[in-house]
Amino acid sequence: MQAFKSNIIEANEVTILLHGGVGRIHKEAISPETEQQYQEAIIHALTEGQKIISCSGKSIDAVEAVIRILEDCPLFNAGKGAVYANNEMIELDAAIMDGKTLNAGAVAGVRTVKNPISAARKIIDNSPHVMLVGSGADEFAKGNGIEIVDQSYFKVKDRWQQIIKLKEETENNTDLFSKQPPTKLGTVGCVAIDEAGGLAAGTSTGGMLNKKFGRVGDTPIIGAGTYANKICAVSCTGHGEYFIRHAVAHDICAMIEYKSIRVSVAVKEMIEEKLTNAGGVGGLIAMDANGNIAVNYNTEGMFYGYIKKDGTITVNICNMIIE
Repeated sequence: MQAFKSNIIEANEVTILLHGGVGRIHKEAISPETEQQYQEAIIHALTEGQKIISCSGKSIDAVEAVIRILEDCPLFNAGKGAVYANNEMIELDAAIMDGKTLNAGAVAGVRTVKNPISAARKIIDNSPHVMLVGSGADEFAKGNGIEIVDQSYFKVKDRWQQIIKLKEETENNTDLFSKQPPTKLGTVGCVAIDEAGGLAAGTSTGGMLNKKFGRVGDTPIIGAGTYANKICAVSCTGHGEYFIRHAVAHDICAMIEYKSIRVSVAVKEMIEEKLTNAGGVGGLIAMDANGNIAVNYNTEGMFYGYIKKDGTITVNICNMIIE
């Protein structure tokens, strides 16, 4: 694995923080038009989420709204822009968690749900369970009024060409991930705090390109890729197996609580020491109960953006920070 320098970003008085994935993200590889589209999508999502918070809405409602917008954007590996599995199907994962109540919902391997984050949220409201998978999750979503679409809805030309080319190149390869293109792992996620001090976190993804055998990553696993309590809210992105093994999202919250350290210190220790030393690649966003945030990743780039209480927006695209 190529070693990348960790990147730590801190800010305070933030209400909503989102990410759009990590990987080898170079400015020269993205056209000015596409860069503008990324910027507009992130700003739109932050603005809509802030409307909910400013009207005394709950943080979990803002998280769901933000992620729905990113799921509907074909630029990200979630919802409309998801990558294909080896079976040439779109299989989506998502999770959402309310830090105040510890209520959580998650779906994995859904194929017909337009917005998996809303299906995950509906599990909190209408189910005694936390996670539903596969056809059962699709059935639950349909029965609870979540918008259902045909697989053709997800067929983005670039994504389709990506899986066909990769399968041709790896036709006789039995190693599941050895020839995965290490470009962009575009999982989307969001953390938020409301006027009552309640935290929430959510994450949504199409998973790994060319994944096999119903592989599920960290995104829908509470405590691995998504977690929120009264102390902190975390959403992760990257090579999910490592985030699962190290229970990354929960461990961030535990370090803050038990070691009485700042959120930025906990995030730095996780990415620069635990994850990197284990060989894991990825990043995360985190927010504490005072609206202090930290963003860190050990890849060449990460898409993220945040909005403060005063409405100031900061967006990072291709490591070009726009305020």
